[in-house]
Amino acid sequence: MPFSYAAAICLAMETRFHRMTDGRRIAFRHTAGSGPAIVFLPGYMSDMTGTKATALFDWAAANGRECLLLDYSGCGESSGDFAEGTLSRWAEEVTALVEKRVSRPVILVGSSMGGWLMLLVGRSLGPRLAGLVGIASAPDFTDWGYNEAQKAKLGRGETVFTYGYDPTPTHPGFWADGQAQRLLAGKFALDCPVRLLHGQDDADVPPEISLRLASAVRSQDVQVTLVKGGDHRLSRDGDIALILRTVAALAESAS
Repeated sequence: MPFSYAAAICLAMETRFHRMTDGRRIAFRHTAGSGPAIVFLPGYMSDMTGTKATALFDWAAANGRECLLLDYSGCGESSGDFAEGTLSRWAEEVTALVEKRVSRPVILVGSSMGGWLMLLVGRSLGPRLAGLVGIASAPDFTDWGYNEAQKAKLGRGETVFTYGYDPTPTHPGFWADGQAQRLLAGKFALDCPVRLLHGQDDADVPPEISLRLASAVRSQDVQVTLVKGGDHRLSRDGDIALILRTVAALAESAS
């Protein structure tokens, strides 16, 4: 193996940091390659070490495709307080990293909350956006994901904890920002190819949300795939294979 190639592989495996103008240090991994750059956006309280992110990065590196992973501020190896995180803040971080590290067109792959974030980031990328792949996308979950009592608490500035045995906090700042970023009620002006994958047994995000998203996006090139027996994570071997096939086909058509 030539030294230069070995060095590039080692660099891709390392976690590096991008400094935002206010000092936030955003952890990322990046591998160079051909075709549109694939950027993975994790879900709420997730990071770039997850099963789907790792599988996508490894696939991209093995196939000579450019790929970018990152941890939002307050998550994983990035600096910051999770309680200060919002969709707007995290979208700013993703956009800054793409502008700094990626020169090619971009395919955004968003998991759960990342499927909401990819829409916001995609809008900011304009003509550079080559496609979207949503995995159990959860746009507008600050609206449909909470009951009226929980919304009232959040509206009063209180933190709400959900999801049973391992309570997950929703902070009032995130909720208020999310309510201001809702997309499903209107027509969302994106015209790139969109692929939406959703498990039929998803107990956290109803498959109906992906169908609503398909209707809300202006693009006419939208496909929804429902996975029988699939849960919210879509991390079984067959699920991962489906994700990789979907991304590969979209990347090939955009190359």
